[in-house]
Amino acid sequence: MRIRLTCVRITCALLIVLLAGCGRAPLPAEIEAVAMDASQRGDEAAEQRLQAWAVDGLPVAERELALLYRKRHRDDQARDLFLRAARQGDAEAAYALGELERDRGGANAHAAQWYRQAAQQGHAKAALALALLLKNGDGIPTDKAAAAHWLGVAAQAGDAHAMFLLSNAYADGDGVPPDPRRARDLLERAADREYPAAIQELALVKQTGDALTPKDAAEADQLLKEGAEHRRSNAQRF
Repeated sequence: MRIRLTCVRITCALLIVLLAGCGRAPLPAEIEAVAMDASQRGDEAAEQRLQAWAVDGLPVAERELALLYRKRHRDDQARDLFLRAARQGDAEAAYALGELERDRGGANAHAAQWYRQAAQQGHAKAALALALLLKNGDGIPTDKAAAAHWLGVAAQAGDAHAMFLLSNAYADGDGVPPDPRRARDLLERAADREYPAAIQELALVKQTGDALTPKDAAEADQLLKEGAEHRRSNAQRF
C-alpha cells in the first residue's frame, strides 16, 4: 500500500511538471487528479497549479478549486468559483452552487435555478433536488407534474431514490396518470439498486400479493432482512 501511494504521488508530481511545460490545456481527468492530490495530501504545488488553471478560466479547475475551498469553509471564494464554472456550462458546478445556496440559507428559488441548469444536462442529483423542491413547494410554487418529470430524469440517470419516489407517483397518480405496472417496475428497479425503502415496500407487496405480484411469504421475509441490512450499510449512500 505504501509503495502504491508513493507511485501515485510521483505520478501526480510528474503530471504537474509535464502539464506546466507542454503548453496544452489539461483534460478534465487530469485536472481532477491534481485536485485530488491538493485536497487529500495538501500538496501546495498541486493547489498552485489548480489555481493557475482556474485563473485561465478552465471550468473544471474552477469547480475543483471551489470544492477545495468549500472543504476549508471558504464559502465566499467557493461561490465565486462555482458561479464562474456554472456560467460556462459545468453541470457539477451548477449542482454544487445550488447546494451551497441552500446550505447558506439562501432562497430556494436561487438554488432551483442552478439545480435546473444541471438537471437539464442530465445531472441525477440535481434533477432529484429540483424535483423535491417542486414536489414540496419548498420556497418555490408546487408543481407536481414538473416534479414527476425531473424525477424521471434522475431515474433515467440511475438514481434509486428518484426511482422509488417516481414509483409512488405512478401508484398514486401524483403529477402523472396512475400506472400500476410502471409503478411496480420502478419499485423493482429501485430495490435492485439496494434502496432500502424500496426493498421494504416490495417485501410488503409480496407478503400479501396483488394483481401484479403473487404472494410469496418466504421471499418477503428475505427481502425484509435485506432491507434492514441495507438500511444500516447504505445510510451514507442514500
